[in-house]
Amino acid sequence: MAPVRRLVIDVLKPHEPPLLEFTERMADADGVEGVSASLIELDQEVQNVKITFEGDSIEFDSIKQTVERLGGTVHSVDQVACGEYVVEEHRTLQDG
Repeated sequence: MAPVRRLVIDVLKPHEPPLLEFTERMADADGVEGVSASLIELDQEVQNVKITFEGDSIEFDSIKQTVERLGGTVHSVDQVACGEYVVEEHRTLQDG
C-alpha cells in the first residue's frame, strides 16, 4: 500500500492538556515528521481542533491512539495524501 504523507483530522479534545502540549505529544506519533494544530471552536467542555500531519509514512492507528490517550476523539478524517509525494490541490472551473 502507498504510504500516507499528509493527514488532516478534526479532533474534539478536553481543555487539558493545553493545545501546545497536545500538539507536541502528537508530533511523537509513528511516522510523523511535522504537525500543526489550529483551534477551530472552543466551548465549556471541549475544544474542536484541526490537526495536520506530514511525514514519509504516517500511521493513523498511532495517531488515533495518541489522541485517545490524551482524552480526545477523532471526529473526522478531512484529508489524506498518499503516494511518492503529496499532490497539492488546484482550483478548477467547478470550484466556482
